[in-house]
Amino acid sequence: MTFSGLFRRFQAVPAVHRRKHPGIGFVCGLCFVLAGVNCMARGLTFETRELTIETAQGGVLPISVEIARTDQERSQGLMNRKSLADGKGMLFIFEKDQILSFWMKNTLIPLSIAFISAEGKILEIHDMEPGDMNPLHSGRSARYALETPRSWFSRAGVAVGDILLVAW
Repeated sequence: MTFSGLFRRFQAVPAVHRRKHPGIGFVCGLCFVLAGVNCMARGLTFETRELTIETAQGGVLPISVEIARTDQERSQGLMNRKSLADGKGMLFIFEKDQILSFWMKNTLIPLSIAFISAEGKILEIHDMEPGDMNPLHSGRSARYALETPRSWFSRAGVAVGDILLVAW
């Protein structure tokens, strides 16, 4: 089929049908938009970086993180993932220090989250339940949030006060 033949297959709805069903165009358009948004969310790819956490005991711990810096990336986060290996995570980057709020909508795996200052200092660490729709707020302003598999921070010896080296 030629390109021009493709357009002939998708002709406008005749006026007689538009009068009978005036909302059909709106419904079809809405379905098209929602299908596109859903496909974009599933096809979203994240930049990956190798970062380091310096512990108070002098340890240096590597972690491979996916970066979520746009609203779309932060909204998608780790939704619909079936697994996340130890030593991996997602780093959410915000433009300014602020009280951060996270929930576990459509998140299938248990996670831990660390709220981190602009200087990279881990301010607090919390565990989160899959599918929990109650927002978890940082206790103070933070620039970053790092999600990892549940209890990875404690298994790796990472604690509040340790430093995530973030150099862009």
